[in-house]
Amino acid sequence: MLSGLRRQGRDETALLNGAGIDLADAANRIPVERYAKLYNLIVAELDDEGFGLFSHKMAPGSFEFLCRGMMGTTSLAEALVRARRFLHIVLPDLDVSVQRDGQRAELRIIEVTPIAAGRNDPARVFALEWLLRLLHGVACWFVGRGIALDAVSFPYARPAHADDYALVYTEHSSFDATALCARFQANLLDLPIRRDEAALESFLEGAPGKISMLYRRDREMVFRVRDLVRDALPDNLSLEAVSARLHVSPRTLARRLEEEGSSFRAIKDATRRDIAFARLTKTRQSIAGLAADLGYADPSAFYRAFVAWSGVSPEHFRNRLATPAAASRRGPTKAG
Repeated sequence: MLSGLRRQGRDETALLNGAGIDLADAANRIPVERYAKLYNLIVAELDDEGFGLFSHKMAPGSFEFLCRGMMGTTSLAEALVRARRFLHIVLPDLDVSVQRDGQRAELRIIEVTPIAAGRNDPARVFALEWLLRLLHGVACWFVGRGIALDAVSFPYARPAHADDYALVYTEHSSFDATALCARFQANLLDLPIRRDEAALESFLEGAPGKISMLYRRDREMVFRVRDLVRDALPDNLSLEAVSARLHVSPRTLARRLEEEGSSFRAIKDATRRDIAFARLTKTRQSIAGLAADLGYADPSAFYRAFVAWSGVSPEHFRNRLATPAAASRRGPTKAG
């Protein structure tokens, strides 16, 4: 998101401070409200809803008129046709198409003008994922329900944080594709548009950064399960235990998570991984103690899991990433 600012040689410090974000705190996740605030601050600073990443500015107000153009349609398919036509005008560097093939549908995003010199450049990765999240989030909002992505193919190398894609997009995320392709059930294109002008006026308050918060709500069950699993540690909750606390059957919970593009196992693994990374970076807690706190009865099981997450042992991870300030701290901290 900061790439456009940096390309123009602008100082990002004031914007990060205004959003309450400290990039040096790499162990903790940024609250979505602060992320949305930074989104709007960058747009205002650059006078560009495209973050300064494209060959032409995307004038402020583009997001609003994208939504207004989709309003009044009868189905999601019709709304996405209008969205495609509008984006062709304000964002010519990327081409968007939606294709239906039997029971499957595909949203495809292709570069018309290269966003960056390198295939794996962070500016390119962010730009493509930003447009996917924007279109998916707006589509979910217009039909009043989450739209599960069955699979997404990304046109760049697998990133170091690839495990997060199971929570953000779908467990079936793949890389090194020729174009960004998101696949979903074709019958979802026939869903009716359920929002009116009054709802749109309320939705546009805080836009366009608000789209980041909207996307989170469309994966409500994923985040509820994650919070339960995290707060129960070191107790290792089962699917049955979590479903009982949410007052649904295990089968219903599994189905809801699948509809939101995730699974109970993926959520549990990601939650433990986040806490492990934070503790190893910011504390000197023993590896055995950390394994116990994460619900591993045997430290060797934690070692195997950690190597699968990071490609290195816990000790190597700590030695590579711990700063002098982090190394001086003592005792575990509560991961956010």
